[in-house]
Order: sequence, then structure tokens, then C-alpha cells
Amino acid sequence: MSDAETTEHELITDQAGREASGAHRYGRYLEEFEVGTTYRHWPAKTITEAEDHLFCLLTMNHHPLHVNDVYAHQSQQGKNVVAGPYVYSLVFGMTVADVSGKAIANLATDDLSHPAPVFHGDTLFAESEVLEVRPSESKPDRGVVRVHTRAYKQDGTLVAEFKRAVLVPRDPDR
Repeated sequence: MSDAETTEHELITDQAGREASGAHRYGRYLEEFEVGTTYRHWPAKTITEAEDHLFCLLTMNHHPLHVNDVYAHQSQQGKNVVAGPYVYSLVFGMTVADVSGKAIANLATDDLSHPAPVFHGDTLFAESEVLEVRPSESKPDRGVVRVHTRAYKQDGTLVAEFKRAVLVPRDPDR
């Protein structure tokens, strides 16, 4: 490429700069969370057999209930079940834009449960309720948010839930 073909372009790589350009806001500052608020995360996600099998292969989870149709058909569910850690990871990811998009750190995950199975072709919908918002006692520029996340499949069945604590920054403009 010649110099004439090369143009200077300012690449904005920080989150605040990209949001200032009109990009969709990603995450929240501590002051934007309010106890009792529930975020209904978007978009929902349909789980395919291929991605479940890939997750199992990547994590070396070769349990036949997840990857063997013959074995799964003889189980109490009668078909392959999506791996629980994949359901958790997917639901966690669905919450990031609303809950931890500005996070400094994810501090803890508690009370993870899978009350009903998820199957290939199920669509998951997730929501998170804000349980606690508190400023840090040691660092004034941040605080902790605790949320309770629930995931439902398309028929309204609760399939996963967990609580987590996230360290988020305070709004520097407040």
C-alpha cells in the first residue's frame, strides 16, 4: 500500500470512548444499580447440539449423557442433556452487558443450581435481580453489587440460577 492509499484513522479502544461515540452502553457503574431492580437480558439464546458438543470436547467432559445418543436415549431424560457448566457459562455471558460489563472483577458465585434439564434446541432467557449495592470500604472508586440470576427455557421452566458478587467502578463523573 502506498502512502496515498493509507489514511490516518483514530482508533478508539477504551470503553468510555466507544460509548461516547454513540455505541451501545455496556455495563453499569455502581450508582446505576438499585436494589430490587430486575434486568431481563437480551438476546435470548437457542442452544444447538454442535455448540454443546464443542463445549464438552473443549472441557474434556465426555459423559455419554451429553455426547452419546444411544446412551442418552436409555437415560431417564430419554435424550441428550446439555452440559450444566455450559448452561451456567452461557447464562453468565448473557448477563454481562447489563451486570458486569464495567466490572473490575467477578468476586464470587454462590448457590448455583440446575433445577431442570436443558436439551438441544431449547432457548434460554435470563434475568438478574439486584440484591445488594454497597460502596467499597477500602477503595472509594468502586463497590460491590450482588445479583440473583435465573434462567428459564422457552416454556417458562427454571433451568438454572445462581447469585454472584461483582466489583464495579463508581461513576467518575459523580
